[in-house]
Amino acid sequence: MAFQKTVRQLARTHVSPIADEMDRTDSWPQEVMEVFRDNGLIQLAVPAEYGGPGADITSICLAREEVARAGSMALATLAGQNNTLALALRQLGTEEQRRRLLPELARGAVCLVALTEAEAGSDLSRLATHARRDGSSWVINGQKSYVSWGKLATYATVFARTNDSPGSKGISGFIVPTASPGFHEVRTNVKMGQRGFPNVEIVLDDVRVPAENLLGEEGSGIAAALQGLHQNRAMMAAIPLGGGLAALDYAKAFLADRQYKRRPMTELQGLRWMLADMWTELEAARALIYQCAERLDAGVPVGTVAPLCSMAKLYASEAAVRVTNDALQLLGGAGYMADHPVERFVRDARVTTIYEGTTQVQKNTIARALLDA
Repeated sequence: MAFQKTVRQLARTHVSPIADEMDRTDSWPQEVMEVFRDNGLIQLAVPAEYGGPGADITSICLAREEVARAGSMALATLAGQNNTLALALRQLGTEEQRRRLLPELARGAVCLVALTEAEAGSDLSRLATHARRDGSSWVINGQKSYVSWGKLATYATVFARTNDSPGSKGISGFIVPTASPGFHEVRTNVKMGQRGFPNVEIVLDDVRVPAENLLGEEGSGIAAALQGLHQNRAMMAAIPLGGGLAALDYAKAFLADRQYKRRPMTELQGLRWMLADMWTELEAARALIYQCAERLDAGVPVGTVAPLCSMAKLYASEAAVRVTNDALQLLGGAGYMADHPVERFVRDARVTTIYEGTTQVQKNTIARALLDA
């Protein structure tokens, strides 16, 4: 399709040449962000009536797959980056919120999600960050961990406890400008892979936000978070798919250029079988991802599609780990060296089994849907 070809060319022009340097220096390429913004890629999910491209989830998956396949799983997240807030506003926001915020997102404003805490990772009921009502405002205090994007973001979706109800009840979502007084980055995390875009720890110290920045109904934050996570899992799964394809592309070209006992290495049956397995796994992941995206785009309720979203995320991320490791093996000693990007692909793929819900969380979602049906 034309959109996919356009993103592929853009990624080859602007992403492929800098992917290694971005990893090596762990620095953010601001100029690439501007290219993505100017081409409407950051803001893909913003509806056309508010000035955005109005792209569907399938298009976001295609964009992320192509950027990752061009050599950077880190930069792939920039495609459709502000979709978490854009989709939340479309589905849960008030019309006043949409009119106020979506035009800014349409111009490419970057957003972050502040959900995880040191004692509340997969168990969201343990969130300790709290918000108290003070007149026409909410005042938020707490600390968030493993927050991607940091101060590159203009807005944060912050989840906080608004009453003392047990477990996951009483948690609400808030739209918080990152420039708000009391919103502090206290540490930048050094990551194993997907280096370049920041991951930080955040402290919220008496951060005051107007009451109209409450996202959805008070106390409905966990439901909103889970709905967003389920949708985002399909889109995030496209990143390890693209990264796995990048590793397969590189291993195939590497073997085609070498011989063993006067025979091209691509003629050796053992290596051919490895390549066949790698491609098969990635195509199986593709089928799950785009089936999931198609259903979400068709308006099938998120709760109904949630098990499939978890299957896509589970299978694509685990497949990428296997495929990138096999690519490294096919390169032999060369694959372990930083002279070749495959060792970076291995590192980049590993985190995809953790973010947006770990492999084990995905299996719980799938099993619950199967056994409780």
